[in-house]
Amino acid sequence: MISPARCLAAVLALSLTLLWIAAAGAAAPKPEPKSATKPVQQKEGVVKLGGVQGWDAYSDTEKGHKICYLVGEPSKSEPANAKRNKIYASISHRPAEKVSNEVSFNAGYLFKEGSDAELVVDGHKFSLFTNKDSAWSRDAATDKAVVEALAKGKTAVLKGTSARGTETTDTYSLAGLTQALTQIDKACGVKR
Repeated sequence: MISPARCLAAVLALSLTLLWIAAAGAAAPKPEPKSATKPVQQKEGVVKLGGVQGWDAYSDTEKGHKICYLVGEPSKSEPANAKRNKIYASISHRPAEKVSNEVSFNAGYLFKEGSDAELVVDGHKFSLFTNKDSAWSRDAATDKAVVEALAKGKTAVLKGTSARGTETTDTYSLAGLTQALTQIDKACGVKR
């Protein structure tokens, strides 16, 4: 059974996805500011805190409460010819709800119902539950362990099975993730 907090997290992840897609596709790309510490306004409420090597950090306000999140896309997705929507990984903090280090992976397709996804970070394996098009850690302790592994790691590989039975593998380079994590930690007051 999925807890109400996880359902809320799924709704938040979908909202963040839509905001991220809207921000990414809004206008012609603008050059990054010379200082990575200077926030860039993306859309009303959403502030890009910075980005390094494919990992972007944002803050936003939802119902008067600050949320901070980072988003990164895989460097490789297999099979290459599989028809999929936007694929990404995210880590979010919602201090008002006392939530930090919440990890999710969006596969760009609906996962096979009842299936788990496997995340391997430099040899450390984690089993993630799936719900619709996302994979999640089962609890806050696993979220924390996954984030620690991601922050120290070089590569993360997520394997899952679509509702149609297609097995997929998404490979993420973790270069830049630690810098983006530091930015969202600072913006939301999360201590490591």
